[in-house]
Amino acid sequence: MPKKSPVSCLNDYRPIALTPIIMKCFKRLVMRQIKDLLPPSLDPMQFAYRPNRSMDDAITHLENKDTYVRMLFIDISSAFNTIIPQHLTEKLSLLGITTSLCNWILDFLTGHSTSGTTTLNTGAPQGCVLSPLLFTLLTHDCAAMHSSNHIIKFADDTTVVGLIGKNNESAYREEVQRLTAWCKANNLSLNVEKMKEMVVDFRRAQSDHSPLDIDGSNVKIVKSTKFLGVHLAEDLTWSLNTSSITKKDQQHLYFLRRLRKAHLPTLILTTFYRGTIESILSSCITAWFGNCTVSDRKTLQRIVRTAEKIIGGSLPPITDIYSTRCIRKANSIVNNPTHPSHTLFTLLPSGKRYRSIRAHTSRLLNSFFPQAIRNYNRNASIYQFFVFFLKLQVLKSLQLTRPSALSTRSGSLSVFAPSPSSHIQLSPSRSATFLGLLAPQGS
Repeated sequence: MPKKSPVSCLNDYRPIALTPIIMKCFKRLVMRQIKDLLPPSLDPMQFAYRPNRSMDDAITHLENKDTYVRMLFIDISSAFNTIIPQHLTEKLSLLGITTSLCNWILDFLTGHSTSGTTTLNTGAPQGCVLSPLLFTLLTHDCAAMHSSNHIIKFADDTTVVGLIGKNNESAYREEVQRLTAWCKANNLSLNVEKMKEMVVDFRRAQSDHSPLDIDGSNVKIVKSTKFLGVHLAEDLTWSLNTSSITKKDQQHLYFLRRLRKAHLPTLILTTFYRGTIESILSSCITAWFGNCTVSDRKTLQRIVRTAEKIIGGSLPPITDIYSTRCIRKANSIVNNPTHPSHTLFTLLPSGKRYRSIRAHTSRLLNSFFPQAIRNYNRNASIYQFFVFFLKLQVLKSLQLTRPSALSTRSGSLSVFAPSPSSHIQLSPSRSATFLGLLAPQGS
């Protein structure tokens, strides 16, 4: 399959492996077995193919005072095609994968022919169910060495994030050199020409930023770039991302109009909207919507209103979609102790609400984590009111003949009826999962 046109050499083709259906089912069973054997100590900065993690996690970040950030977007040439199966099975063995399973994977990745004359002994076939997971396991030991740096990975999309303090970039540059050496040791080739670097600096007294040098080539410093489908700008504004979303959705609105003219039922039109338009609107929405301008929000909501007129029914507004996704994302972080952002959600002594994050700028205040905690606490208040109202209904249904006593013990509320047999204990769960059920339901 050609990666670009016109094709000038063999490297311009992308090999795709389409195995039989029965083989794909078998590979999914193997993948499930591998996941069951993996230790919980995998790199927390790998957000691809991990439960309760997504692209939002790879983009969301917090700021620190008096620092600036340099982000290097890595481009690995033919990442899946250059995997050395022997190196991969060695790392799988260190992760606790059984010898028999390692041998099966080695046999699967070696000796397969892709034509009548060529036999390959390197790489993981693209289009194979196992290939993405195997690549993430190959790169699990590629982690930042310095506390001020992070290597964020989503499969083969890798970004080095350096938090620079006091204009000292030595730790960041050393991290990049270590990553370069690691890629060479693991037979991965960096495409420096396609790599980009972006500097996020809000300090009043900014200094010049010298470019990175990798193998004798300078990495281009850009003002904006596209990462995991989201347009990032050096000033952390989202107008460029909004314009890109609007352009895509307007194209899909045309097809929605054509379907309407074909007199398709409202249910099918709504399904088409959710699958093609709302999915683009809500892609990584927790990472960028909080800091959108009023104008950008109106532009996005205009798409929803246009779709409503075409379909002839009501659709959830963009703000409700954002709130729902925030609750769900926060819910997955709270219930996942291995998530790198889990420690940001700290319960107050009452055990019912989470401690708010102090923010000195509106940019941080409107970002995901402070917003998620506010929405979480707001839902907790709604939940407590709902439980209190439910208890009042229970008291009314019991038709108590004398005043009831409500007592709080260990965070639960007890309802006392006239006789011991009618004593009811209602304990509201502190689990964040239930709080997510009270959020508006979105796609």
